[in-house]
Amino acid sequence: MSHAESLFTVLAGSLGPQLQAGEDFTLWYSAEESEFIRLNHAQVRQAGRVRQAVARLKLIRDGRHAELAITLAGDLDTDHQRLADGLVQLRVAVSELPPDPYLQLERSAWQRRTLGEARLPDSTDVLAQMESLANGLDLVGIYAAGPLYRGFANSFGAFGWHVAHNFNFDWSLFHANGQAVKADYAGAEWSPDEFARRVNDARQQLDHLGKPLRTLEPGEYRAYLAPAALDEVLGMLAWGGFSARALANKESPLQRLQEGSAQLSPLLDLDERVAGAMAPAFGPEGTPRSDVALLREGRLTGQLVYPRSASEYGLTVNCADANEAPQSLAVAPGTLPLEQALDALGTGLYIGNLWYLNWSDVPAARMTGMTRFATFWVEDGRIQAPVSTMRFDDSLYSFLGEHLEALTQEQQLRLSNATYGERQTWSTLLPGALTSKLKLTL
Repeated sequence: MSHAESLFTVLAGSLGPQLQAGEDFTLWYSAEESEFIRLNHAQVRQAGRVRQAVARLKLIRDGRHAELAITLAGDLDTDHQRLADGLVQLRVAVSELPPDPYLQLERSAWQRRTLGEARLPDSTDVLAQMESLANGLDLVGIYAAGPLYRGFANSFGAFGWHVAHNFNFDWSLFHANGQAVKADYAGAEWSPDEFARRVNDARQQLDHLGKPLRTLEPGEYRAYLAPAALDEVLGMLAWGGFSARALANKESPLQRLQEGSAQLSPLLDLDERVAGAMAPAFGPEGTPRSDVALLREGRLTGQLVYPRSASEYGLTVNCADANEAPQSLAVAPGTLPLEQALDALGTGLYIGNLWYLNWSDVPAARMTGMTRFATFWVEDGRIQAPVSTMRFDDSLYSFLGEHLEALTQEQQLRLSNATYGERQTWSTLLPGALTSKLKLTL
């Protein structure tokens, strides 16, 4: 048992004897041991390590509840006192609050323990490969790696412990003209061959950025969305798309799909997967997560249900995220070999990245955003020129609906690169997508 798990287990066990009559508690633990390396011009400019742990202690009594975030020191005596002081503060807060009519507590004494394998590379080896492959390139990026810990315990006997070891290298290659190619590599096990392939792909795209920019007229174009671009689209869809609350309140962008008046492509199968994911199989409220088949052949087959929604709408809980968003989204692969993607595109747009996405018409699942970094004009399966930044505005029911032609056989694992406050465990596994029509507006 690791020091982190041992500390959490002892702290959780110490809370029960401190409870007064009628009180219950939940304890959520979130920690990391991360290494960060920032690079500029392919050279290390800043390096450091972060070791931190935060506990979220909730006290429940008579349908009332309050929660407190407590920074932990990693020392048993110190942290034990911090939790004891937190209980005193929470008792005062709970006494002033009204009952929560939608409070739904998970009272089953479930047990879940997942220990990911520690297969991360030594940073010295990673930097040596970066230096070798990026020689002569203006590479700017950040590398983050290390174990992430999540734990949960409550007074009903539930206990969960989860460890995920992963790395995430997010970088850009800059051309002398100021244009850039964005790339990334993330996972649980570093492959020198895979990293070399991604750097080589970015280097080839960088060469094309030296060509004169092609300016396109607004209109409809064939387009290939690389996994990073499709990930941005699905990230927007995750904002309420599969939420039981949003669907019940008719606020979801997939409302028409639920009603049967619109349909996505039958090529699309989407799942929220728990087993083997970077995210834990439980959440801060003590809710075990379940696998959910969200889409089958373009039809809505599942929704994500948080305890509050379950209580309000009479549903079964399967989601541990209060926003009812996927944490481990997987898109089934297609039949198009990745190496044939440009040939299949023929003439049209290769879109490597998108950004500034938002909904322009939620009921119509219409989304808008900008092309980013290396977007190229392709003719006869060959890249001809970089394309000036363009805005798209189109419905998912179009470019991921009737006009979706193919998905690639190969899938790419993408991990959240968010580090605000702490590193995250969200992930997506998805292919690239070829669509016959994407609408550019300006």
